[in-house]
Amino acid sequence: MPRTTSATDTELAHRLTRRNMLGVAAGATAAALLGSTATTASAAGTTAPDARRGHGRPVLPPGRLGIQLYSLRDKVSTLGFAKVFAELRRYGYDEVEYAGYTQGSAGPLTLAQLRRLTRDHGLRAIGSHVGYYSSDPKAYTFAQNLTQVLDDAQALGLKHIGTASGPWRYGATVDGWKRCAEEFNHYGAEAKKRGMKFYQHNHAEEFSFATDRPGVRLYDVLLAETDPELVYLEMDIYWAYAGRFRFGRRPDGTPAPFDPLDYVLRQPDRYPLFHVKDGERDDSATDGYRMVDVGDGDIDYRRFMSAVGRTRGGRRDHHWQAEHDNPAESFAFARKSSAHLHSLRERDC
Repeated sequence: MPRTTSATDTELAHRLTRRNMLGVAAGATAAALLGSTATTASAAGTTAPDARRGHGRPVLPPGRLGIQLYSLRDKVSTLGFAKVFAELRRYGYDEVEYAGYTQGSAGPLTLAQLRRLTRDHGLRAIGSHVGYYSSDPKAYTFAQNLTQVLDDAQALGLKHIGTASGPWRYGATVDGWKRCAEEFNHYGAEAKKRGMKFYQHNHAEEFSFATDRPGVRLYDVLLAETDPELVYLEMDIYWAYAGRFRFGRRPDGTPAPFDPLDYVLRQPDRYPLFHVKDGERDDSATDGYRMVDVGDGDIDYRRFMSAVGRTRGGRRDHHWQAEHDNPAESFAFARKSSAHLHSLRERDC
């Protein structure tokens, strides 16, 4: 049965259409290039392991493999950045995304030293995660300490500075997310003045529905209400698939399917960064997946990365950060992830 759309829902949809017109056109072009591969995108989003490898060009753009250092926080806090960076370079990484600028028992270091260590090990610092807000007025977050956050990012030579915090500061209503979007636009404007891009990293809950308007997906509010020239997105692909599993129906039970890849194809320029983490499908799990090392799961990265690579600027403008929230052995995870992603090839035409 078709869902009855309220007048306010329709207004939001129209605003989305106007704001995303160029992105939709780009997505249509990408879909045409993908052919039958794109038509299967809204299916399970998974593939058998031996179907991932083809014999075409690598799906990973040269020089664009990074890692989110949160995955290696145990090694950073005991061995220090220098030893971690040396290992990452040996494994074939090109970039790192910071998750803090300290190294625990390995000893203090300055931002200038961290920048130099990164560069001297042949790595580029591509971004950093900082909190959005806190009840502590002195907290190191965008809301409480914007100038310091941007000063530090600039000192490190970052091109992107973002947050992994969701826009929940004012609740889960449409108006609450609009207020957060206004703040994100401000952070983006201030970052742009310094030559940086502000970005937000999703988890599964961003794909839930507004409590006051259960026909509206909150992630769509974020996209509609933020300025695409000021606020960018880092899609965590694992959590986006988990969001599809958890929020594929509206609260009233009516179907609301979506494909994470479609969001990117509609607006590829808004997604400069991606988190590449893998999951083994498990319908009994809360998120529909159990997180595993990259290459051990069911998320089809050959398909996803190939599709993004075929968008406008896709191979030169996107960065791929391997991640696992709690790897069994972080160096082993980093090594395995790099090997797997470097091995992926597009299918022969």
